[in-house]
Order: sequence, then C-alpha cells, then structure tokens
Amino acid sequence: MKQLIACCIGLMMLTAVSAQKIQYKVSFPNAVHHEAHIEVTASGLPAGKPAVFLMSRSSPGRYATHEFGKNVYDVTAYDNTGKAIRINRVDGDIYEVPAHKGAVTVSYTLFANYPDGTYAGIDPESIHLNMPACFMWVKGMENAPIEIRFALPKENKGIVATQLVPVAGKSDTYSAPGLQYFMDSPTKIGDLIMREWKVSNPGGQTFTIRIALEAAATERQADELADNVKKIVEEARAVFGEFPVYDHGSYTFIASANPYVFGDGMEHRNATMISSTMSVFSPARLLGVFSHEYFHNWNVERIRPKTLEPFNFAKSNMSHELWFAEGFTQYYGNLLLARAGLTEEKNYLLTAGGLVNAKMNTPGATYYSPVDASNHAVFVDAAVSIDRNNYANMFSSYYTYGAAIALALDLEMQVRYHKTLDAFMRAMWQKFGKKEIPYTLAGMQDALASVTDAAFAAKFFSSYITGHEPVDYASLLAKGGYDLKKINEGRPAIGFSLSSADPNRAIIANGTIRGSAAYIAGLDINDEIIKLDGTAVKNNTDLGNFLQNKKTGDAVTVTYKHRGIEKTTSLVLKEQPMIMLVDRGSADEAAKHIRSSWFSTQVKK
Repeated sequence: MKQLIACCIGLMMLTAVSAQKIQYKVSFPNAVHHEAHIEVTASGLPAGKPAVFLMSRSSPGRYATHEFGKNVYDVTAYDNTGKAIRINRVDGDIYEVPAHKGAVTVSYTLFANYPDGTYAGIDPESIHLNMPACFMWVKGMENAPIEIRFALPKENKGIVATQLVPVAGKSDTYSAPGLQYFMDSPTKIGDLIMREWKVSNPGGQTFTIRIALEAAATERQADELADNVKKIVEEARAVFGEFPVYDHGSYTFIASANPYVFGDGMEHRNATMISSTMSVFSPARLLGVFSHEYFHNWNVERIRPKTLEPFNFAKSNMSHELWFAEGFTQYYGNLLLARAGLTEEKNYLLTAGGLVNAKMNTPGATYYSPVDASNHAVFVDAAVSIDRNNYANMFSSYYTYGAAIALALDLEMQVRYHKTLDAFMRAMWQKFGKKEIPYTLAGMQDALASVTDAAFAAKFFSSYITGHEPVDYASLLAKGGYDLKKINEGRPAIGFSLSSADPNRAIIANGTIRGSAAYIAGLDINDEIIKLDGTAVKNNTDLGNFLQNKKTGDAVTVTYKHRGIEKTTSLVLKEQPMIMLVDRGSADEAAKHIRSSWFSTQVKK
C-alpha cells in the first residue's frame, strides 16, 4: 500500500510538472520610442505558494552582473480570467504574486535601445532581442516548456533569425524546451539578407549553416562574406574532426553591421549574435569576430566548464577556466584566419607579438595566474562601476592572457611532441565536449597528459595556469625561426604619461605601472610634475623632448606636487619593454612545420 501511495504521489507530481508552461506574447505598440509590451503567462503554478517573477542579472557569455531590471516598468498581474490581481515588487528586479489559482499573467513595458550581443534594441524596422535583457522568468519553473509569439510593427519586414524552434501551424510563434535554452536564444527580426549552405560530418549527418545579415550590403558583398565564412567554418571543423550536432540541424550567424548597433559578439549553442558599428559595410571587418564566435561552437558551448553549468541568471557567474574558454578561443580565432588565408602572415605575427607582450610586460600576467584573471571576470566583463580600479597593476584580460598561454602550449607541444595545439583541443572535445560532460581544471590537466605526458601536464598547469611563472618565449619562438626584439630598443621609459586636459599643467594620467621607474619612485595618478632635472615640464611634448636626451639607466630628479605639497624624488630610467616578433629569414624543417601549422590550411581535401 505504501508503495502504491508513493507511486500515486510521484505520478501526481510528474503530472503537475508536465502541466507547467510559460507563454510570452510580445507586441510593439510604441516601437518608435524603443518600447515593447510583454505578457508572460505561467500555467501550472504550485498551489498555495507565491509566484515569483524575475528579470535576469546575467547573460550567457557574460560573467559580470547586469541590471536588466532597470528597463522594466508598468508591471501588472492578472489571473486566468483577466482579473487584476496583486503583485508586489520585492526587489529591484523581482516581483511576487502572493495569491493565485495556478495561472498568472504578468504584463510589463520593456525599454530597449542598446542593440549588441548582450542587450536589446527595439525599432519598428529592427527587433534585436537578447533574451535575458527582455524577458521575466518564473522561479521554480526553469524546466517548463516555453512558447513565444510576436506581433510585429507594420514597418517590420518580418524575416526572423533565431535558434528557437518554429511552432507548426503558427508562423509567429516559436518554442524552447526550458529556460536555459530560451535565454540562450538571441532573436533578430527585420530586413535580413540570408545566406546558407550545407556541411556534413564524417558519418554523413548534414547541417545547415546560415548567415542572417542586417546591413546595407550588396548581393556581391553578402556573397563575399559567406564565401570567407565558409573557409573559417571548415578550418574550425578541421581542428576537431567534426561539427557539433546542432540541436535542430542548423546554426545561424545573426550579424548586424550598420550605424545603429554597438560592437559585440556573443556565442550561443546553435547561433551567435554579432554586432558591428559600420557606416559603410565592409565584409573583411567582420571575419575576426565570426572566427572567434564560431570556434565557441565547440569551446564553451559544448566543451563547457563545470563552473558555468548550469548558468545562473540571478547573479554573476565566476569561472576558473575563462583563460581557456575565452583565451584559447581568442588564439584560434586569429589562427583560423591565418590557416584560411584571410589574414597576412605579417599581421598574424603582430598579433602573436601582442600576446607575448601581454604575458611578459603586464603586471596582471606577471604577478597573477590565468585562474586569478578568470575569477576577476565578474567585475570586468562589461560590468559597471564609477570608482577607480587598479587593473593596470593587477589584472590582465583572460582573453589575451589565455591566448598567450595557448601560444606557449602550441609551441611547447610542437617542439617536445611534434603535435600542434589541435591535439589538445581534440582531446578536450572527445573527453568532454562530444559527451557534454562539464570539465574541471583537473580534467583539463588529464586531457593534456593524454596527448603529452603526465609530468609535462602537471608542470605546465602548476607553472602557467594555477601559477604565473614567466614563459621562455624567446627559446620557443626561435624553434619557429623567429626572434624577439625590443620595439624601441635602448630608448628609456619614465613610467607615466600626462593628461592632455590642461596643456599648462603636467598631471600624471591613469596612474603608474607596477615595476616602472615612476612607480618605484612613489609617483602616482594626479601628481603634478613640476621639473625633471631642473627642466620645467608642462605637457607631453615637454616630457618627450626631455626623454630624447636621456638613455636607459640615467638617474632623474623629479620635482612634483602631491595633494598640493611640493616634493622631490629620484628615479632611474628603464628601457621600454615592448617587443615584436622578427623573422630570421631562414627556417629549418622544424621551423617549417611550425609555420605550416599556422599559415597552411588544415582542411583535408
């Protein structure tokens, strides 16, 4: 009898869950002023419990907190008969219906005038939606199926680009299996130029790749973009040996390149939202972001860190692995362009030089680990604050820092094991991404060991991932036939620049960098330089003229004011540290192999 009762209770609970459903109705009666009217109906709510509706505070691909709730107002609630019921605002972005009969509709106005990869933009001609910025969700109903219906402005051309699934028989309605997929589904509706083609996996499974472009582009320009993106797509596939299995058979690049959007790129499971501010359409300017975001199909969307799974929409999302998720993707974004012949070798080497500088010459990468940088993303990933920070001395972007580590590991693997970094990426795909098992740092180390050896993997992670030891780039790059050279060899650096706000006062701008001559001497932001070795200094021109007559190692007496009090200190000029890669002009077989892995297609014909 107890078993029968338990089964009945379980069946009742399952039935209650299966009856849950979320429906959105979206209309645009005031689109000319960037407003949408949204109704969200929650059915199957548990009886006797308040219904809690929330606006998100984070968004897939963003790791910091974003206050989307600030753009929601005119909030009201109704029961299933259309009768107004009580709704309380219990926090800035949280609303509660204390009493209901199992179904509640919440109606609100959304303001949206920042179309990019994170936020939303509403205009009669163009509906640009990133879901967390737009739609309330219901606590406890994260697994309920979702439908969304659009009533478009008459001016809108109505071409829809989204990874949401069209509902059969309803041309204006789309569905998602639950909150995680819905919030990960950017949607663009308007006058879009469409291009698509087929790709297939080794087993014969076929997928459709689409570009949905909002731009003043000619047919020829749209074709040019598509042709180049095809090359990027194939080079990305070559890294992993196969495409991901797209949930509904297609992947869509949603790309806006016009004066009315703000620059950004954001990856999603079966789509990406790309926006680039352009007065005149240029296909070439889009290739870098297309390459980066498409690589995310594998790295992040399926090779996914456990720290981001599942994504929490109610708070910031801290991760230990963004140096890999974003940084290695940054590295491959540029590498795929080189392999596809879409960037010149000299440009790639300039980029590689920038990565070396990021590791060698920034305090954030000198004194802190990639894990430290990743953890700090909750404060820097488009987060907003008004107070000054000390990022110049303690933070290095996990994008460039991670890419610098990727470059080092690529070279280490080629020199030691005659394998490219592709071998590690394939190991991560086979071990985690293809099976969609979230990974940890320990799992990553095991994957690296599988294509190198356990001792090397352990040392690499302790030295360069959880640690911050310097990388011997000079020796590694020498194997590829490249030397590191100081860009301004022999020229001295004082360690500060001056504000241009007042041409007659030499005020230090942006602080001083840890380890620089000025930093060691105790100079910092807003200090006013009066004299250098008795020579009056009033602006950057005076500063440049003074340094032209100095050399590295010279001692300089500095007269300055700190908080209005005149002081004197001394400093010793250091050499400008920035470096670049220089081609030796000859390459042995080992060097040719490294160069081929960078500058030759990896696509097997």
